[in-house]
Amino acid sequence: MSKSEYQQTIRTIRMQDPRYHEDAYWFVREGLEYTVKELKKTPEGSLHHIRGHELLQGIRCYAIEQFGPVSLSVLRKWGVNKCEDFGEIVFNMVDFGLLGKTEQDDRSDFAGVFDFQEAFSEPFLPKKQV
Repeated sequence: MSKSEYQQTIRTIRMQDPRYHEDAYWFVREGLEYTVKELKKTPEGSLHHIRGHELLQGIRCYAIEQFGPVSLSVLRKWGVNKCEDFGEIVFNMVDFGLLGKTEQDDRSDFAGVFDFQEAFSEPFLPKKQV
């Protein structure tokens, strides 16, 4: 699929579900690519289907790498306020053929994987003195 076709598909998705900014969809796509690349670096990194919790961890790392301390603000600006929002974006993309899924994949795979506020704020808080 060409970039313009991909972009048009995202616009179509957003006409049906306007909760999330267009940039959030592009970010999920980039976050998936980042996650695949990072998983290949691990000993068990053989190519496999990325599960929801793996994607969320990759997206978290990617956001922190890309946006640093303003990660949470950027995500919230896009309408992404919790892990489940990424699940909604992923399944919107699945429904329109931008991503694939297995029979085992479910929106609930994205539920409560981590505390959103903590996950994007904690890396930037001062270290506690012991």
